[in-house]
Amino acid sequence: MKDRSLGVFLYSDAFSGKDLEDTAQRVEGLGYETLWYVEALSWEIFACGAHLLASTSTLEVGAGIANIYARDPMATVQGGRSLHEFSGGRYILGLGVSHDSLVKEVRGHEYRKPLTYMKQYLDRMDLARPLLPGEDPPMVLAALGPKMVSLGGERTQGVLPFNCPPEHTAAARNALGTEPWLITGQHVCWCENPSQARAIARSALRFYTDQPNYFRNWFRYGFDESDIRGGLSDRLVDRLVAWGSLGQIQDRINEHLDAGATQVAINAISYDSDGQPRVPTLYGQEFNYACIPDWNLLEELAP
Repeated sequence: MKDRSLGVFLYSDAFSGKDLEDTAQRVEGLGYETLWYVEALSWEIFACGAHLLASTSTLEVGAGIANIYARDPMATVQGGRSLHEFSGGRYILGLGVSHDSLVKEVRGHEYRKPLTYMKQYLDRMDLARPLLPGEDPPMVLAALGPKMVSLGGERTQGVLPFNCPPEHTAAARNALGTEPWLITGQHVCWCENPSQARAIARSALRFYTDQPNYFRNWFRYGFDESDIRGGLSDRLVDRLVAWGSLGQIQDRINEHLDAGATQVAINAISYDSDGQPRVPTLYGQEFNYACIPDWNLLEELAP
């Protein structure tokens, strides 16, 4: 992965197959290095990755992330090696522990201690590798806390944090050292009206405010219960979502890069005339945790 590069973050599970194809080709045409996509409530991660890779020719495609509760470690090694081979090395495998609400309530699994379970999962992947043909793709861990960040640096190519302020990027780079990858996600909203921009940001972040993995991490960087009680505070919103002029948004991206990010994956939040994030609808279901990309902004920020 190129240093100081840009990627695009996409809520892929909320888009049709044709929309995913068109989106991937558009991202590739704009010159972004990597398209990161999710696994939540729709498309299976490796099948979706295969579709995105088949729709493009040069774009890197990264799983952000494959839920380790969704398949056993051998299946994950098989899936990663398959897409690595089929794409000519354009695939990046991101692994993560997801959230209790998606693991226990949706999948029906016991949600275990994240760090312990991730270590065990990586160990079992190591046991499966000698049994299988092929080569592994680059692999990163979704990491927020310092112990998971260190594990990612020790056992994989690096880490993929999300919903983190630039202070987290600096701390993660300090913990990782110079070599491992550090890909940080950054929400951006091209709106210069403070009250409107913050309202759009709060709507886009509403799924994450109830996830302990995230708000416990925010508390490490000077925030507290008062910042999440009754909705996100202005100061927290302002550190999680880059809004304002094009120059202000670019400044935030550079803040992450200057703090040590290898790549910034941009979630460009589009919004309607009423100042609400534009959320996708698939088969009649509204995905209120997702957003439709702001292509005007992505075009302006393109490398």
